[in-house]
Amino acid sequence: MLKTITGAVVCATLAVAASAPAAAQDYKVGMLLPYSGVYAALGKDIDEGFVLALEEAGMADQVEIIREDTEVKPPVGLAKARKLVLEDQVDVLVGPVSSGVLGAVRDFVDQTKTPIIVANAGNDEATGENCTPYIVRVSFSNSQVNRPMGQWMYDQGIRKVYTMAPDYAAGRQQIGAFAEAFKAAGGEIVGQEFTPFRTTQDFGPYLSAAQATEPDAVYVFYAGSEAINFVKQYDAFGLNDTATLHGSGFINSPLYVDAQGPAAVGTVASLHYIPTLDTPENKTFVEAVQKRYERTPSEYTVQGYDAGRSFVEAIKSGATDKEAIAKALPTVEYVSPRGPVSIDPATNNIVQNMYIYETVEGDDGKLTQKLIGTVENVKDPVNGCEM
Repeated sequence: MLKTITGAVVCATLAVAASAPAAAQDYKVGMLLPYSGVYAALGKDIDEGFVLALEEAGMADQVEIIREDTEVKPPVGLAKARKLVLEDQVDVLVGPVSSGVLGAVRDFVDQTKTPIIVANAGNDEATGENCTPYIVRVSFSNSQVNRPMGQWMYDQGIRKVYTMAPDYAAGRQQIGAFAEAFKAAGGEIVGQEFTPFRTTQDFGPYLSAAQATEPDAVYVFYAGSEAINFVKQYDAFGLNDTATLHGSGFINSPLYVDAQGPAAVGTVASLHYIPTLDTPENKTFVEAVQKRYERTPSEYTVQGYDAGRSFVEAIKSGATDKEAIAKALPTVEYVSPRGPVSIDPATNNIVQNMYIYETVEGDDGKLTQKLIGTVENVKDPVNGCEM
């Protein structure tokens, strides 16, 4: 199951170069990502991670990448997927970011038998009751990221929690998974709010409602520009004085934690990747990203990188068309910078560690991630999936 990226990158590059077809641009990849709007930065990170994986494998010249902007809107995402598959005739889709967009394209990729490597969208149903052999997820599921935090927070003595998230599929699934686990552990959800997605600028009224319930902690899911605004306003509101801020790790992504500044210090979250993981594979990856893009990788960079690595490994196995790629993707084997990973054949969802971390100020004065717990090999239940 495991192959190291460390040092083996060169070997893998040579192996791929030897086995891949010699002609340029033998494969077409349709990048179905947000390149504008609230999640534009996420799409950019995933795109860059994917390109890095191709470059390390020596396949950059053999793959034509066609990029389409989903705008994080399901109807737009479906239209762009149709264009990529029917007009551009791509061999595989990569993306999307939004769970709503993934839900919108599910039937289309299934009907056209087009493999899609999910590089972010955590839509639980895509690897649950709506699964298909043509959806393989190398990122996370919404439940997978949040479920472990229910028991962990209870074990830390937290008993009353208020929850908040944007009002769309991912927000409801992420909070739902946490709340179910926290209540099962013995905790109490004292209130919840789902804020209008993409349009909420002032969180003040929602924070007032949370404060009125006198919770021990507030648990949230926010990402992108919404995460920046929320964390700053949470700190400015003063709720940190009475209720610690917890959430899925997208709240303090390395992608934008510097924009949150000191307001982010003390937040505790769970995620499948943090750049401070002390492993040879991650150290090599961090150095490669810093050299290539002059920045620290985020979870989105890793997801794009693993989407690229999965595609590379599928091609190395001999897959040359959509059907063969779809069959090969769930069987690829390597060690990710995020740690040991595998694809559950029962759902086509990734199995991986969850890391619980606190955002702290480092010795250099910059914000960083302090690992405080690991939940190993987190695997989703089948949830009605029938392949």
